[in-house]
Amino acid sequence: MRALLARLPRRPWTAVLTAAVLSASALTVLPASGAETGCRVDYTVNKWADGYTAQIKVTNLGPALDGWRLSWTYTGDQQVTSAWNATVTQTGGSVVAAGTSWNGALPTGGAAEFGLQGTWRSADPAPSDFTLNGVPCGGDGTTPPTTPPTTPPPTTPPPSADCAGAVICSDFEDQTGSAPSGDWRFTAPDCQGTGTAAVDTAVAHSGSRSLRVDGRAGYCNHAFVAATADLSSVGPVMHVRMWVRHTTALPSAHVTFVSLPDTSQSGRSLRVGGQNGALQWNRESDDATLPAQSPAGVALSRPLPTGSWQCLRFAVDTTAPGLDTWLGDERIPGLHADGVPTQDIDRQWLARTTPPRPTALRLGWESYGTGDDTLWFDDVAVGSTPIGC
Repeated sequence: MRALLARLPRRPWTAVLTAAVLSASALTVLPASGAETGCRVDYTVNKWADGYTAQIKVTNLGPALDGWRLSWTYTGDQQVTSAWNATVTQTGGSVVAAGTSWNGALPTGGAAEFGLQGTWRSADPAPSDFTLNGVPCGGDGTTPPTTPPTTPPPTTPPPSADCAGAVICSDFEDQTGSAPSGDWRFTAPDCQGTGTAAVDTAVAHSGSRSLRVDGRAGYCNHAFVAATADLSSVGPVMHVRMWVRHTTALPSAHVTFVSLPDTSQSGRSLRVGGQNGALQWNRESDDATLPAQSPAGVALSRPLPTGSWQCLRFAVDTTAPGLDTWLGDERIPGLHADGVPTQDIDRQWLARTTPPRPTALRLGWESYGTGDDTLWFDDVAVGSTPIGC
Protein backbone atom coordinates (compact mmCIF):
# COMPACT_ATOMS: atom_id res chain seq x y z
CA MET A 1 0.00 0.00 0.00
CA ARG A 2 1.27 3.41 -0.88
CA ALA A 3 0.12 6.11 1.50
CA LEU A 4 -0.12 9.69 0.33
CA LEU A 5 -0.60 11.96 3.29
CA ALA A 6 -2.19 15.35 2.87
CA ARG A 7 0.28 18.14 3.58
CA LEU A 8 -0.54 21.67 4.49
CA PRO A 9 1.07 24.21 2.16
CA ARG A 10 2.60 27.36 3.56
CA ARG A 11 -0.70 29.14 3.06
CA PRO A 12 -3.76 27.26 4.42
CA TRP A 13 -6.28 26.23 1.82
CA THR A 14 -9.97 26.56 2.46
CA ALA A 15 -11.51 23.19 3.06
CA VAL A 16 -14.62 23.90 0.99
CA LEU A 17 -14.48 25.54 -2.39
CA THR A 18 -17.11 28.09 -3.31
CA ALA A 19 -16.74 27.17 -6.96
CA ALA A 20 -15.10 24.40 -8.95
CA VAL A 21 -12.88 26.35 -11.32
CA LEU A 22 -11.39 24.35 -14.13
CA SER A 23 -9.34 24.87 -17.25
CA ALA A 24 -10.66 24.18 -20.73
CA SER A 25 -9.26 20.64 -20.79
CA ALA A 26 -11.33 17.49 -20.27
CA LEU A 27 -14.08 17.97 -17.71
CA THR A 28 -16.17 15.31 -15.99
CA VAL A 29 -18.76 16.07 -13.33
CA LEU A 30 -20.00 12.81 -11.86
CA PRO A 31 -22.85 12.72 -9.36
CA ALA A 32 -23.47 9.33 -7.83
CA SER A 33 -26.76 7.85 -8.98
CA GLY A 34 -29.28 5.40 -7.63
CA ALA A 35 -31.89 5.21 -4.90
CA GLU A 36 -29.58 4.95 -1.90
CA THR A 37 -29.48 7.97 0.40
CA GLY A 38 -26.28 7.41 2.37
CA CYS A 39 -24.28 10.10 0.61
CA ARG A 40 -23.74 12.00 -2.59
CA VAL A 41 -20.43 12.52 -4.41
CA ASP A 42 -19.58 15.14 -7.00
CA TYR A 43 -16.34 14.21 -8.77
CA THR A 44 -14.95 16.88 -11.10
CA VAL A 45 -11.82 16.05 -13.07
CA ASN A 46 -9.44 18.28 -15.00
CA LYS A 47 -7.15 16.12 -17.14
CA TRP A 48 -4.35 16.40 -19.64
CA ALA A 49 -2.05 13.90 -21.35
CA ASP A 50 -0.70 11.57 -18.65
CA GLY A 51 -2.14 13.49 -15.68
CA TYR A 52 -5.20 14.85 -13.92
CA THR A 53 -6.51 16.66 -10.87
CA ALA A 54 -9.86 15.89 -9.27
CA GLN A 55 -12.03 18.00 -6.97
CA ILE A 56 -14.30 15.77 -4.88
CA LYS A 57 -17.27 16.86 -2.78
CA VAL A 58 -18.92 14.32 -0.49
CA THR A 59 -22.28 15.17 1.09
CA ASN A 60 -23.53 13.10 4.03
CA LEU A 61 -27.22 12.21 3.59
CA GLY A 62 -27.32 9.81 6.53
CA PRO A 63 -26.68 10.08 10.29
CA ALA A 64 -24.00 12.48 11.54
CA LEU A 65 -20.43 11.14 11.33
CA ASP A 66 -17.55 11.87 13.71
CA GLY A 67 -15.10 10.69 11.04
CA TRP A 68 -15.52 9.83 7.38
CA ARG A 69 -13.84 7.52 4.86
CA LEU A 70 -14.79 7.76 1.18
CA SER A 71 -13.87 4.74 -0.95
CA TRP A 72 -13.94 4.17 -4.70
CA THR A 73 -12.32 2.10 -7.44
CA TYR A 74 -10.38 3.33 -10.46
CA THR A 75 -11.09 0.99 -13.40
CA GLY A 76 -8.36 2.60 -15.51
CA ASP A 77 -4.67 2.92 -14.65
CA GLN A 78 -4.91 6.11 -12.58
CA GLN A 79 -2.36 6.53 -9.79
CA VAL A 80 -2.82 9.15 -7.09
CA THR A 81 0.38 11.12 -6.43
CA SER A 82 -0.74 13.81 -3.95
CA ALA A 83 -3.82 15.09 -2.16
CA TRP A 84 -5.07 18.03 -0.11
CA ASN A 85 -7.73 18.37 2.59
CA ALA A 86 -7.82 14.55 2.98
CA THR A 87 -5.48 11.62 3.60
CA VAL A 88 -5.57 9.41 0.51
CA THR A 89 -4.24 5.86 0.16
CA GLN A 90 -4.34 3.61 -2.91
CA THR A 91 -3.90 -0.14 -3.29
CA GLY A 92 -4.19 -1.27 -6.89
CA GLY A 93 -7.34 0.40 -8.19
CA SER A 94 -8.89 0.81 -4.74
CA VAL A 95 -8.69 4.30 -3.23
CA VAL A 96 -9.66 5.51 0.25
CA ALA A 97 -9.83 9.17 1.31
CA ALA A 98 -10.16 9.97 5.02
CA GLY A 99 -11.17 13.27 6.57
CA THR A 100 -8.67 15.41 8.44
CA SER A 101 -8.85 16.99 11.88
CA TRP A 102 -10.56 20.08 10.46
CA ASN A 103 -13.11 18.43 8.15
CA GLY A 104 -13.58 14.97 9.67
CA ALA A 105 -17.00 15.63 11.24
CA LEU A 106 -19.94 15.44 8.82
CA PRO A 107 -23.39 16.30 10.20
CA THR A 108 -26.47 15.16 8.34
CA GLY A 109 -26.56 17.27 5.18
CA GLY A 110 -22.98 18.43 5.73
CA ALA A 111 -20.32 18.27 3.02
CA ALA A 112 -16.53 18.08 2.79
CA GLU A 113 -14.40 18.88 -0.21
CA PHE A 114 -10.90 17.69 -1.03
CA GLY A 115 -8.68 17.33 -4.05
CA LEU A 116 -6.04 15.05 -5.48
CA GLN A 117 -3.57 14.88 -8.32
CA GLY A 118 -2.49 11.82 -10.23
CA THR A 119 -1.21 10.21 -13.41
CA TRP A 120 -2.67 7.92 -16.02
CA ARG A 121 -1.33 6.25 -19.16
CA SER A 122 -3.91 4.39 -21.24
CA ALA A 123 -7.32 4.92 -19.62
CA ASP A 124 -8.84 7.20 -16.98
CA PRO A 125 -12.61 6.64 -16.66
CA ALA A 126 -14.29 8.42 -13.75
CA PRO A 127 -15.14 6.16 -10.77
CA SER A 128 -18.77 5.33 -10.01
CA ASP A 129 -18.78 3.05 -6.95
CA PHE A 130 -18.34 5.53 -4.10
CA THR A 131 -19.11 4.43 -0.55
CA LEU A 132 -19.03 6.57 2.61
CA ASN A 133 -18.05 4.57 5.70
CA GLY A 134 -19.18 1.47 3.83
CA VAL A 135 -22.57 2.85 2.74
CA PRO A 136 -23.10 3.20 -1.05
CA CYS A 137 -23.56 6.75 -2.22
CA GLY A 138 -26.73 7.78 -4.04
CA GLY A 139 -28.78 10.82 -4.94
CA ASP A 140 -30.26 11.91 -8.22
CA GLY A 141 -29.05 15.50 -8.43
CA THR A 142 -26.66 16.82 -11.01
CA THR A 143 -23.97 19.41 -10.42
CA PRO A 144 -23.49 21.49 -13.58
CA PRO A 145 -19.99 22.66 -14.40
CA THR A 146 -19.28 26.22 -13.36
CA THR A 147 -17.94 28.84 -15.75
CA PRO A 148 -14.14 28.83 -15.79
CA PRO A 149 -12.31 32.09 -15.16
CA THR A 150 -11.71 34.28 -18.15
CA THR A 151 -8.22 33.83 -19.52
CA PRO A 152 -6.78 35.03 -22.81
CA PRO A 153 -6.84 32.46 -25.61
CA PRO A 154 -3.62 30.55 -26.24
CA THR A 155 -1.18 32.34 -28.48
CA THR A 156 0.43 30.75 -31.53
CA PRO A 157 3.90 29.55 -30.58
CA PRO A 158 6.81 31.17 -32.38
CA PRO A 159 7.56 29.39 -35.66
CA SER A 160 11.28 28.93 -35.03
CA ALA A 161 13.42 27.58 -32.21
CA ASP A 162 16.44 29.44 -33.57
CA CYS A 163 17.95 31.66 -30.88
CA ALA A 164 20.73 33.24 -32.93
CA GLY A 165 21.22 36.82 -31.76
CA ALA A 166 19.73 36.21 -28.31
CA VAL A 167 21.70 37.37 -25.26
CA ILE A 168 21.85 33.74 -24.11
CA CYS A 169 21.79 30.98 -26.72
CA SER A 170 23.45 27.92 -25.25
CA ASP A 171 23.38 24.20 -25.97
CA PHE A 172 26.40 23.64 -23.66
CA GLU A 173 28.40 22.01 -26.43
CA ASP A 174 31.24 24.45 -25.69
CA GLN A 175 31.69 23.00 -22.19
CA THR A 176 34.95 21.04 -22.07
CA GLY A 177 35.11 19.71 -18.52
CA SER A 178 32.82 18.29 -15.89
CA ALA A 179 32.52 21.60 -14.02
CA PRO A 180 30.46 24.42 -15.63
CA SER A 181 32.79 27.01 -17.12
CA GLY A 182 32.97 29.77 -19.70
CA ASP A 183 29.56 31.46 -19.85
CA TRP A 184 28.26 29.40 -16.92
CA ARG A 185 29.35 29.25 -13.27
CA PHE A 186 28.27 27.22 -10.25
CA THR A 187 26.73 29.34 -7.50
CA ALA A 188 24.93 28.92 -4.19
CA PRO A 189 23.25 32.33 -3.83
CA ASP A 190 22.38 32.16 -0.11
CA CYS A 191 24.08 29.10 1.29
CA GLN A 192 25.51 25.81 0.07
CA GLY A 193 24.79 22.25 1.14
CA THR A 194 25.22 18.93 -0.61
CA GLY A 195 23.58 19.79 -3.94
CA THR A 196 25.88 19.57 -6.97
CA ALA A 197 26.00 20.70 -10.60
CA ALA A 198 28.02 19.29 -13.49
CA VAL A 199 28.25 19.06 -17.27
CA ASP A 200 26.64 15.77 -18.31
CA THR A 201 27.74 13.90 -21.43
CA ALA A 202 25.31 10.98 -20.94
CA VAL A 203 21.97 12.84 -21.17
CA ALA A 204 21.22 15.69 -23.56
CA HIS A 205 18.28 17.19 -25.44
CA SER A 206 20.47 18.02 -28.43
CA GLY A 207 24.12 17.37 -29.14
CA SER A 208 26.03 15.51 -26.46
CA ARG A 209 26.06 17.80 -23.41
CA SER A 210 23.68 19.30 -20.88
CA LEU A 211 23.77 20.77 -17.39
CA ARG A 212 22.91 18.33 -14.62
CA VAL A 213 21.88 19.45 -11.14
CA ASP A 214 21.50 16.99 -8.26
CA GLY A 215 19.30 19.00 -5.92
CA ARG A 216 19.01 18.13 -2.26
CA ALA A 217 16.41 18.95 0.35
CA GLY A 218 17.03 21.50 3.06
CA TYR A 219 16.49 25.17 3.76
CA CYS A 220 20.19 25.90 3.22
CA ASN A 221 20.93 23.64 0.29
CA HIS A 222 21.14 25.73 -2.87
CA ALA A 223 22.84 24.56 -6.06
CA PHE A 224 22.59 26.66 -9.24
CA VAL A 225 24.46 27.21 -12.46
CA ALA A 226 24.34 30.90 -13.36
CA ALA A 227 24.82 32.43 -16.80
CA THR A 228 27.44 35.19 -16.80
CA ALA A 229 25.40 37.26 -19.31
CA ASP A 230 23.93 40.57 -18.09
CA LEU A 231 20.17 40.56 -18.84
CA SER A 232 19.42 44.06 -17.54
CA SER A 233 18.86 45.46 -21.05
CA VAL A 234 16.77 42.59 -22.42
CA GLY A 235 13.23 43.70 -23.17
CA PRO A 236 10.85 45.37 -22.95
CA VAL A 237 9.60 41.76 -22.76
CA MET A 238 12.16 39.17 -21.72
CA HIS A 239 11.63 35.82 -23.45
CA VAL A 240 13.17 32.71 -21.87
CA ARG A 241 13.21 29.24 -23.43
CA MET A 242 14.75 26.12 -21.96
CA TRP A 243 14.46 22.37 -22.22
CA VAL A 244 14.32 20.70 -18.83
CA ARG A 245 14.15 17.08 -17.72
CA HIS A 246 13.77 15.83 -14.15
CA THR A 247 13.30 12.60 -12.24
CA THR A 248 11.01 13.26 -9.25
CA ALA A 249 7.51 14.73 -9.39
CA LEU A 250 7.20 18.23 -7.97
CA PRO A 251 6.46 17.85 -4.24
CA SER A 252 3.76 19.35 -2.07
CA ALA A 253 6.34 21.64 -0.49
CA HIS A 254 7.74 24.68 -2.27
CA VAL A 255 10.80 24.22 -4.51
CA THR A 256 12.59 26.37 -7.09
CA PHE A 257 14.57 25.37 -10.18
CA VAL A 258 14.85 28.72 -12.04
CA SER A 259 15.92 31.92 -10.28
CA LEU A 260 15.98 35.39 -11.88
CA PRO A 261 17.64 38.09 -9.71
CA ASP A 262 15.41 41.17 -9.95
CA THR A 263 16.45 44.79 -9.36
CA SER A 264 12.84 45.74 -8.65
CA GLN A 265 13.13 43.51 -5.56
CA SER A 266 16.56 44.88 -4.61
CA GLY A 267 18.25 41.82 -6.05
CA ARG A 268 15.85 39.27 -4.65
CA SER A 269 14.54 36.79 -7.19
CA LEU A 270 11.65 35.91 -9.38
CA ARG A 271 11.51 32.14 -8.97
CA VAL A 272 10.02 29.37 -11.06
CA GLY A 273 9.40 26.05 -9.36
CA GLY A 274 6.57 24.09 -7.88
CA GLN A 275 4.24 23.63 -4.94
CA ASN A 276 1.39 21.20 -4.32
CA GLY A 277 2.63 19.14 -7.27
CA ALA A 278 2.29 21.85 -9.93
CA LEU A 279 4.37 24.58 -11.54
CA GLN A 280 4.30 28.01 -9.92
CA TRP A 281 5.97 31.40 -9.90
CA ASN A 282 7.13 32.81 -6.58
CA ARG A 283 8.33 36.32 -5.72
CA GLU A 284 11.05 36.30 -3.07
CA SER A 285 10.40 39.78 -1.66
CA ASP A 286 6.81 39.17 -0.54
CA ASP A 287 6.41 35.40 -1.13
CA ALA A 288 3.52 35.96 -3.56
CA THR A 289 2.71 32.99 -5.80
CA LEU A 290 1.21 32.59 -9.25
CA PRO A 291 -1.24 30.94 -9.26
CA ALA A 292 -2.75 31.28 -5.80
CA GLN A 293 -2.16 28.09 -3.84
CA SER A 294 -5.83 27.19 -3.55
CA PRO A 295 -7.12 23.93 -5.03
CA ALA A 296 -8.77 25.87 -7.86
CA GLY A 297 -5.59 27.84 -8.52
CA VAL A 298 -3.34 24.78 -8.55
CA ALA A 299 -5.77 23.00 -10.91
CA LEU A 300 -5.14 25.81 -13.42
CA SER A 301 -1.40 25.12 -13.40
CA ARG A 302 0.31 21.97 -14.65
CA PRO A 303 2.75 19.44 -13.21
CA LEU A 304 6.17 19.19 -14.81
CA PRO A 305 6.26 15.68 -16.33
CA THR A 306 9.15 13.46 -15.25
CA GLY A 307 11.46 11.27 -17.31
CA SER A 308 11.24 13.27 -20.56
CA TRP A 309 12.47 16.56 -21.99
CA GLN A 310 9.98 19.40 -21.62
CA CYS A 311 10.08 22.76 -23.38
CA LEU A 312 9.42 25.51 -20.84
CA ARG A 313 9.02 29.14 -21.97
CA PHE A 314 8.43 32.42 -20.13
CA ALA A 315 7.63 35.95 -21.22
CA VAL A 316 8.35 38.52 -18.49
CA ASP A 317 7.14 42.08 -19.10
CA THR A 318 9.63 44.59 -17.69
CA THR A 319 7.26 47.55 -18.16
CA ALA A 320 4.24 46.14 -16.28
CA PRO A 321 3.65 43.41 -13.68
CA GLY A 322 2.74 40.80 -16.27
CA LEU A 323 4.07 37.47 -17.47
CA ASP A 324 3.14 34.31 -19.39
CA THR A 325 4.30 30.71 -19.21
CA TRP A 326 4.14 27.90 -21.76
CA LEU A 327 4.75 24.18 -21.33
CA GLY A 328 5.36 22.97 -24.86
CA ASP A 329 2.84 24.77 -27.05
CA GLU A 330 0.27 25.25 -24.27
CA ARG A 331 0.01 28.53 -22.44
CA ILE A 332 -0.71 27.61 -18.83
CA PRO A 333 -3.79 29.56 -17.65
CA GLY A 334 -2.76 29.58 -14.00
CA LEU A 335 0.66 31.03 -14.83
CA HIS A 336 -0.66 34.08 -16.67
CA ALA A 337 -0.68 37.52 -15.06
CA ASP A 338 -2.02 40.68 -16.67
CA GLY A 339 -3.46 43.97 -15.47
CA VAL A 340 -6.80 42.46 -14.42
CA PRO A 341 -6.75 40.46 -11.15
CA THR A 342 -8.36 37.03 -11.52
CA GLN A 343 -9.61 35.00 -8.55
CA ASP A 344 -7.39 32.00 -7.72
CA ILE A 345 -4.75 33.12 -10.22
CA ASP A 346 -3.09 36.54 -9.94
CA ARG A 347 -4.90 38.66 -7.34
CA GLN A 348 -2.05 38.19 -4.87
CA TRP A 349 0.60 38.54 -7.56
CA LEU A 350 -0.77 41.87 -8.78
CA ALA A 351 -0.80 43.35 -5.28
CA ARG A 352 2.71 44.50 -6.20
CA THR A 353 2.57 46.98 -9.08
CA THR A 354 6.31 47.51 -9.68
CA PRO A 355 7.35 45.85 -12.97
CA PRO A 356 10.04 43.17 -12.66
CA ARG A 357 13.53 43.81 -14.02
CA PRO A 358 15.46 40.51 -14.13
CA THR A 359 19.21 40.87 -14.58
CA ALA A 360 20.51 37.28 -14.60
CA LEU A 361 19.49 33.63 -15.05
CA ARG A 362 20.21 30.77 -12.67
CA LEU A 363 19.27 27.13 -13.26
CA GLY A 364 19.35 24.63 -10.43
CA TRP A 365 17.53 23.56 -7.28
CA GLU A 366 16.44 25.14 -4.04
CA SER A 367 14.05 23.47 -1.62
CA TYR A 368 12.52 24.95 1.48
CA GLY A 369 12.59 21.94 3.75
CA THR A 370 11.78 18.82 1.70
CA GLY A 371 12.34 17.57 -1.82
CA ASP A 372 15.28 16.03 -3.71
CA ASP A 373 15.42 16.03 -7.51
CA THR A 374 17.86 15.46 -10.35
CA LEU A 375 17.41 17.85 -13.27
CA TRP A 376 18.99 18.44 -16.66
CA PHE A 377 18.88 21.71 -18.62
CA ASP A 378 19.68 22.14 -22.31
CA ASP A 379 19.11 24.50 -25.27
CA VAL A 380 18.64 27.57 -23.09
CA ALA A 381 17.87 30.95 -24.65
CA VAL A 382 17.04 34.45 -23.40
CA GLY A 383 16.25 37.36 -25.69
CA SER A 384 13.94 40.26 -26.49
CA THR A 385 11.85 38.37 -29.06
CA PRO A 386 9.84 35.14 -28.72
CA ILE A 387 11.82 31.90 -29.05
CA GLY A 388 9.96 28.72 -29.92
CA CYS A 389 10.53 25.13 -28.89
